[in-house]
Amino acid sequence: MSIQITETIWLNQDELCSLQHVAAVSGLSEADIMDLVETGVLSPVSGHGGSDMFYSECIVMARKARRLREDFELNADGVALVLNLLRRVDALESELVALRPMQARRPSGN
Repeated sequence: MSIQITETIWLNQDELCSLQHVAAVSGLSEADIMDLVETGVLSPVSGHGGSDMFYSECIVMARKARRLREDFELNADGVALVLNLLRRVDALESELVALRPMQARRPSGN
């Protein structure tokens, strides 16, 4: 019988992590992370001295960026475009979900 130990990290808006940590767990280089910052995909924590601290939820976006880059052989601008479009799709889907209950309450007009 073998025992496997798994570490879980809660990715949220409260925990901070360094540029080096985001790079290490996402599989991207620090330069790649900074490219994502320059294209607006990732945002460092403002007012924290430097631009090398991020909210831990940025790890999810960095991992997604790595997978897109590798799977579709995209450059930094291509990755940024796809990630921004995916964000927009998510926002529109959320808006649609919020509007559905209002649509159901409206009387049907004949």
